[in-house]
Amino acid sequence: MTPERFARGMTFADYVKFTGSPENLGREGFDVRRFALVHPRLDWSQFLAERYARARLTDGQAAAIKQLAAQPGGPAKILIISEDWSSDCRRDVPYLARLAEAGGLELRIFIRDADTMQRKGLPDPGAHPNADLVREYANEKNGQKFATVPVAVFFTRDFVELHRYVEYPAVYQKDRVLGALRAARAGETEEQSKARGGRDIGALLESPFPDVWAHAAIAEIISALHERLLTS
Repeated sequence: MTPERFARGMTFADYVKFTGSPENLGREGFDVRRFALVHPRLDWSQFLAERYARARLTDGQAAAIKQLAAQPGGPAKILIISEDWSSDCRRDVPYLARLAEAGGLELRIFIRDADTMQRKGLPDPGAHPNADLVREYANEKNGQKFATVPVAVFFTRDFVELHRYVEYPAVYQKDRVLGALRAARAGETEEQSKARGGRDIGALLESPFPDVWAHAAIAEIISALHERLLTS
């Protein structure tokens, strides 16, 4: 990562504006409630703005990130790869913006996809303006690398990587939770199961639990940064 490359990203305010723009809405997206691709994508700009307005760190989290940022070699910059169709991004990115503010960190956001959604694997080099970042900060499971969101990479002032947060906090067993909600119930047809599962997922996303998981993500990040600075 270089200062010039980092500077090409969007601030959080710019990102919110972008999500409601014709350029963004014309891209392919995904709706987890229907578990289906959507084109044009839904406009989440107001949701993101309102979630940011409500998002609050705990006093302890705010004090901790300030303390870490003040240390030599402490966190100074956050690079985020995001897509607004992702409920994980909508959950975490506003809180990451609050974390950046509390610590005085510079934050820049880059979109992951081109006009169509990256369904699997990685984009080809040069496939779109952010393909280099998507490839550099790919997720890896079971020996396979793939594009993912959100990714939040924490750097020192000189762009030494300190920590990388990927997708969701460890306490949120996403596959198990969503799998249980989408699982067929006795007597349901396939169509009924899909519709009911979508409603249940929608209710979950509007419940208090996304805030619980967002706070868990912030705590996990702060703890990892503390450990890195203490042991490096």
